[in-house]
Amino acid sequence: MATQPESDVINPSRRQILTAFSLGVAASAASLLPAASAPADTQAAPLTDPGDAIRPFRVNIPEAALVDLKRRIRDTRWPDKETVTDRSQGNQLAKMQEIVSYWGNGYDWRKAEAKLNALPQFVTTIDGVDIHFIHVRSKHPNALPVIITHGWPGSVIEQIKVIGPLTDPIAYGGKAEDAFDVVIPSMPGYGFSGKPTGTGWGPDHIARAWAELMKRLGYTRYVAQGGDWGSPVSEAMARQAPAGLRGIHINLPATVPLDVAAALASGGPAPAGLSDKEHAAFDALDNLYKKKRAYAAIMGTRPQMIGYALTDSPAGLAAFIYDYNNGEPERLLAKDDVLDDITLYWLTNSATSAARLYWENGGRPVVIAAAQKTDEISLPVAITVFPDEYYQAPETWARRAFRNLIYFHEADKGGHFAAWEQPEIFAQELRAAFRSLRQH
Repeated sequence: MATQPESDVINPSRRQILTAFSLGVAASAASLLPAASAPADTQAAPLTDPGDAIRPFRVNIPEAALVDLKRRIRDTRWPDKETVTDRSQGNQLAKMQEIVSYWGNGYDWRKAEAKLNALPQFVTTIDGVDIHFIHVRSKHPNALPVIITHGWPGSVIEQIKVIGPLTDPIAYGGKAEDAFDVVIPSMPGYGFSGKPTGTGWGPDHIARAWAELMKRLGYTRYVAQGGDWGSPVSEAMARQAPAGLRGIHINLPATVPLDVAAALASGGPAPAGLSDKEHAAFDALDNLYKKKRAYAAIMGTRPQMIGYALTDSPAGLAAFIYDYNNGEPERLLAKDDVLDDITLYWLTNSATSAARLYWENGGRPVVIAAAQKTDEISLPVAITVFPDEYYQAPETWARRAFRNLIYFHEADKGGHFAAWEQPEIFAQELRAAFRSLRQH
């Protein structure tokens, strides 16, 4: 089925500004999601496979793989020490040596495996790719189904802690009528999902696959949630408006206006007339693009290249993930939690296939409203802003970006990995955000 290329969908003025943004950011120290040679995400073949059955799944990592991991950790060849006294050059050597030493000598993957296997896991094939997912039904009647999408460098492990509060709200201070059925898929190329062997699995394609997954599970009424890559995937679902989708909740929303995006691209000052919150958001993004997003530039342009290093060196993979958002995993997450995630990437050999999502995205910045075509979204949208996210979306920008914004709240705690860091606050946000949609 032929469709209009992405370049034809964006009008000329949008295209010029987005191109300027990509070029300007690439010329600076780093970019949010740099322009790449990847084709735009196009309409795939019908998402119905002969093997559309839903199959039970259990994690069973061979002991030999764990022995090999420990051997590689033991044989790590370390770089020399950084020449500064802070983390401005990246993860500091002494801290990484401490973490990797614990990974090789004290950490136990089997505990993470047991946590996963305590949950109902399944695999189904969608458009030729096996999709792994966790599916937990609430014991409460009329629970609202929600599909939750992780990001990079996350995985389904990132959302495990919210399953209890969402499916059994009474046990966590909520009400039975706030219950959810929870579906948490691994994105293609991530974790236990299959690795695409061809191009085209960008956020729009994943969104269509998620709609097919919910259809296969028998849900005729559901909502979607996402942070990091889960935000553009959820926004794409809202644009596509598949039958049954009632609304979305996102915690890394695409709210940045075009004039602000253009200023960021040029490296110049903020546009005149910004409020204090808008100026703070501009400053945070300006600092982010220039100093802390090199990983996105690498994966957005050369995922295969960085993949060789991340696939061969456990210490390199750990350092690459630990540096995210200026060391947020180290600052706001328990060591074992992060190592569960890193070990999953290692054991599934998914560092390269996961990185390709940045290339597949084709340079469309995830926080720019025009890049994510938020003006095409008419379904209800809910947003929670967490204080340690890499930018705090102002409500003024959010209301300009989303015509049907039904909920906006600034949480007291939490960062980029909000579901992981503050699961009960995250669950409270979803209960409040979707409460008005339960009766529709």
